[in-house]
Amino acid sequence: MRFHSIASFILRRHRAVIPAADLAVSPAQCRYLEQERRIRRQIFICRILFLVLFLFSWEISARIGILNDFIFSSPSRVLSCFLSMAADRTIFYHTGVTVLETLLSFFLVTWIGIFGAVALWSSRRLAKILEPYLVILNSLPKSALAPLLIVWLGNNMKTIITAAVSVAVFGSILTLYNGFLSMDPDQIRLIYTLGGKQKDVLTKVLLPGSVPLIISNMKVNIGLCLVGVIIGEFLSAQAGLGFLIIYGSQVFKLDLVIMSIVILCILSAILYQAVAVLERRCKQ
Repeated sequence: MRFHSIASFILRRHRAVIPAADLAVSPAQCRYLEQERRIRRQIFICRILFLVLFLFSWEISARIGILNDFIFSSPSRVLSCFLSMAADRTIFYHTGVTVLETLLSFFLVTWIGIFGAVALWSSRRLAKILEPYLVILNSLPKSALAPLLIVWLGNNMKTIITAAVSVAVFGSILTLYNGFLSMDPDQIRLIYTLGGKQKDVLTKVLLPGSVPLIISNMKVNIGLCLVGVIIGEFLSAQAGLGFLIIYGSQVFKLDLVIMSIVILCILSAILYQAVAVLERRCKQ
C-alpha cells in the first residue's frame, strides 16, 4: 500500500501557496527590519565596549596595586603567557587535546541519546523499567564517578571521554524521550490508519519532527561535554586545558590558570555557535 505518498500529501494539505505579490516587502516592514538591524548593532557594540572596559579596569587595577597581580594576574600577563606557550606550540597541543576529547564525547552523547530515546519510545515497558534509573544517574554528581573510572579504565583518554559522556548522556536520553512522547498524536494515528508500522512512524513523523528538539539538545550537550572533559582532565590527564589548570594551581602559576580558563570560554562559545549554525541550516 502506497501510504507514504498519501500520508505526505495529507500532512501537507494545510500548506497554502503564497502568491508572489504577498512576498513584497512593505515600507513598514523595511523600517522594522532596519530598526532590528540597528538594535543588533547597538547590542554588539555594547558587548565589545563592556569587554574592553572590563579588561582595561582589570589591567589598571593590577598595575596600580588595587589587585595583587600575582593572585589575580592581569590581561597583559595572560597575553604574555599565551605568547610564550604559542612560541613552542604547547598551548595549541593542549587545546587540541581538549577539543578532540570534547568532540568525541559530543558525538557519542548525540548518538547514544538518540538511540536510547528511540529504544525507550519503541518499548513503553522498557521505558517504565529504566526511567527511574536514568533519573537517578542523571542526578548523580558525575565527579563522584571519576575516581572509579580511573580505577576501571586507567589513566588515559578513555577515562576522560567516558566521564564527559556520563555528564550529558542520561539527561539527553530523558529529554529526547519526553520530546518524542509529545509529538502530534494525530500524525501518528494517520500513519497507522494508512497501514504503516512503528518504523514508518519513526522515520516519517518522529525523527523528522524532532530535528529542532535534537539540535536544541545538542546545543546543551556540547557545553556539558566540555564540562565533563575538564572534570576528567582534572583527575586523569597528561595534557589538555584541564591539566594546565590543575598544574598551574599546584605550582601557583595563576597566569597559566587564567589563560586556560579564557581559552575554555572562547572554545565553549565557538562550539556553541557551530551547533547554532547547524540549527540555522536545518531550518532553511
